[in-house]
Amino acid sequence: MLSLGAIANKVFGSSNDRKLKKYDPVVAAINALEPEVSALSDEALRARTDEFRKRLAGGETLDDLLPEAFATVREAAKRTLGQRHFDVQLIGGMVLHEGRIAEMKTGEGKTLVATLPVYLNALTGKGVHVVTVNDYLAKRDAAWMGQVYSFLGLTVGTIEHELNDEQRKAQYACDVTYGTNNEYGFDYLRDNMKYLESEMVQRGHTFAIVDEVDSILIDEARTPLIISGPLDDRSDFYNTIDVFIPKLKDEDFELDEKTRQVSLTEEGNEHIEQLLIEADLLKGDSLYDVENVSVVHHVQQALRAHKVFQRDRDYIVKNGEVVLIDEFTGRMMSGRRFSEGLHQALEAKEHVEIQPENQTFATITFQNYFRLYEKLAGMTGTALTEADEFMDIYGLDVIEVPTNRPMARIDEDDEVYRTAKEKYDAIIELIRDAQERGQPMLVGTTSIEKSEILSELLKKRKVPHNVLNARYHEQEAHIVAQAGVPGAITIATNMAGRGTDIQLGGNPDMRLEDWLAEQAEKGKEPSPAEVEAKRAEIDADVQEKKKKALEAGGLYVVGTERHESRRIDNQLRGRSGRQGDPGASRFFLSLEDDLMRIFGSERMDGMLQALGLKEGEAIVHPWINKALEKAQGKVEARNFDIRKNVVKFDNVMNDQRKAIFEQRRELLADEDLAETIAEMRRQVVDDLVAEAIPEKSYPEQWDLEGLKEKIGNVFALELPVTDWADEEGIAEAEIHERLIKATDEAAARKAARFGSDTMRQLERAVLLQTLDSLWREHLVTLEHLRQVIGLRGYGQRDPLNEFKSESFTLFEQMLARLREAVTGQIMHAEIAQESDAPSLDITDLPPMEAHHIDPTTGEDEFAMEGADPAPASGAAPLRTRKAAAVALDPSDPSTWGKVQRNAPCPCGSGKKYKHCHGAF
Repeated sequence: MLSLGAIANKVFGSSNDRKLKKYDPVVAAINALEPEVSALSDEALRARTDEFRKRLAGGETLDDLLPEAFATVREAAKRTLGQRHFDVQLIGGMVLHEGRIAEMKTGEGKTLVATLPVYLNALTGKGVHVVTVNDYLAKRDAAWMGQVYSFLGLTVGTIEHELNDEQRKAQYACDVTYGTNNEYGFDYLRDNMKYLESEMVQRGHTFAIVDEVDSILIDEARTPLIISGPLDDRSDFYNTIDVFIPKLKDEDFELDEKTRQVSLTEEGNEHIEQLLIEADLLKGDSLYDVENVSVVHHVQQALRAHKVFQRDRDYIVKNGEVVLIDEFTGRMMSGRRFSEGLHQALEAKEHVEIQPENQTFATITFQNYFRLYEKLAGMTGTALTEADEFMDIYGLDVIEVPTNRPMARIDEDDEVYRTAKEKYDAIIELIRDAQERGQPMLVGTTSIEKSEILSELLKKRKVPHNVLNARYHEQEAHIVAQAGVPGAITIATNMAGRGTDIQLGGNPDMRLEDWLAEQAEKGKEPSPAEVEAKRAEIDADVQEKKKKALEAGGLYVVGTERHESRRIDNQLRGRSGRQGDPGASRFFLSLEDDLMRIFGSERMDGMLQALGLKEGEAIVHPWINKALEKAQGKVEARNFDIRKNVVKFDNVMNDQRKAIFEQRRELLADEDLAETIAEMRRQVVDDLVAEAIPEKSYPEQWDLEGLKEKIGNVFALELPVTDWADEEGIAEAEIHERLIKATDEAAARKAARFGSDTMRQLERAVLLQTLDSLWREHLVTLEHLRQVIGLRGYGQRDPLNEFKSESFTLFEQMLARLREAVTGQIMHAEIAQESDAPSLDITDLPPMEAHHIDPTTGEDEFAMEGADPAPASGAAPLRTRKAAAVALDPSDPSTWGKVQRNAPCPCGSGKKYKHCHGAF
């Protein structure tokens, strides 16, 4: 019986159908232009680009140009790629142009769809960014679709990891730029650490199209981007703590698999305390004394490394390194690392060399990076299950674009077995049957470990197959491309973002590439005629194999268990049934699977036994599918809440980040900072006077002695402040005025002595370096605050409001410290001799690495190694380029070198460095 909603949809059409209808007239208009556009010569077709740009300059909008521009791109694709956009692809292009998400099934040609809105929006000359999930796809798509853009007179760039700043700037200057989400995000962060505006590589954020948008904006967005630099080495301590964890008993800790958290029990605390006391590593009697904070942190991370993280599931050990595995794609994430010492704890656990920890320089979440774009769009095969999140976080509407041909894949009901062994036996029987019939099969697993278990079982039964997981991802595109050959069995960890179609019969282009590579290895260079002959031979072979695969039922997709996200299951299913091909999909489950086990399979096990389910038998029913989808929906909702909460907290930091970055860009653009420095100097005087002479206070309550001392410390001036109080009728305003006059005169004398150019360089160097240093310290403070603010909930206070309030106070304090530190350094600066004049060249960035951190778990994954792509001039790192005179001069901080935070300040104030000139 149909529900009321289903009946209403039949009568009125779904909301998605109604949205699609508005595109029909535009599609008709584009199709009507086809004969006219097809008749144009190549030169005339190319000339339309200049014509469109003139019309834009004349006041027409992109929407006005859309039908003609799309018709132009369609014709250019026919001439360069031999591909003509289908009507549904035109609809997909319009959805993207409007700044929405186009859900298009696998094999519907999303890569080609993007050319339509990319070309149209690139006409503005502001640059369009196409975002891909990996470097391979960025290079492939830029070269492949670049033929269309180049034909129409547009420039195409690709951002690759190896490029230096100059090369990156040239790529961003192109009309169309391809790159990965990580590269775009890190370039944005690095740009906001540069010391010259001319060295910034990005030129704004106008329009971006995100390929595999669900993978990038949801899965990847759980971890923010972080740029950091190395701290002191503590590898011995990690090894020392690691020895204690295997000595703990089961009752010493509690493990929660759902949240992937582990904590010590009361007995565990006592046990670990005893072990630490025996090793003389504990100060006092309790593990939780304040001086043992660092030890507690190391114990907790070592416990997580041993009890939460499993080798060959969460990471592998390769060439003496702990390499993380992406839980969504099953790929190795070379160079990525966990933060907060967790990766070092894993290295200690696996007895490999321990790499040093890092300090954060800059950070941003993907949510806040991609919201910088004036217009954002995305495309994927699976977005509807996360439509609420896309709308809530990014304001992106999801539109399901129909397939070019009707979907012919049969999605069979899940089979549920009691044990994993019974499940694997059933899968292997199905694989053998498919191979005998010549039906290609893709088997999806959730981890490397499980893909290898299945591979071993197949090897024992001598069933030929390919394994595609993190260990072999170098060949992944070629393995996936040939997974549609009759009888091919491909075992793969998660298929998200692979970016290569499984074509029945195989992929002729990949086969030709492989043949050409083989010829090159043999030192042969085939003639164009030989290449064409080989192409014809391969095409004929592929067509014959495709016929066999179709007769056998098309691609059969088998899932070995359910993922906690329906979208990931749908991605696997979506590999079958491309372009109207027949196909089938089925998931095999057991009560021992992670999802079933964690979400209560005990009752179901008892029920199945009571029903008399025999070994090797499965239960199959649509109700089970619905129950599982409901469980998955609950997990998705919980994960969404976690991500939403992370974004709420990061939005607070984002407001501050935007304020700092905007201020920094203004400083870089301003050639003369004298007025800014003067404002800061006067504000410092205001703050010092307000502190020493409280409002509405009597003269006997004034702290003029303290004011005199602070004026001396900050401004290097000996002023008779205490004597002024003896003058009859002296008021606060008069003292304030005298201090402003004295400090302004001192600054003017210094500027005259240094010379205008040197003074401008000094002001810029000190201001930017101090701002960067304080901002980095502020980031660490906010991260620590975020970790503990949740405890305020126990006091019936909203942690988010508390975080907003506290972080704002910390931000104001940081700005006050900035003013004082900058003023103090400039007023103390001296140049002993002209020949010893310090170098104020600070154009090079410090040595950096780039990471990914998951704020909900504290896990940190490096997005890539050595994020600073290439030092522009081969100069020394930033920290060694600070001004340096021959000998230490107490009045010149640039001659002091590296001063310990708790050491006396070299200026002679008698204070600790951290409370004086080191207060940044």
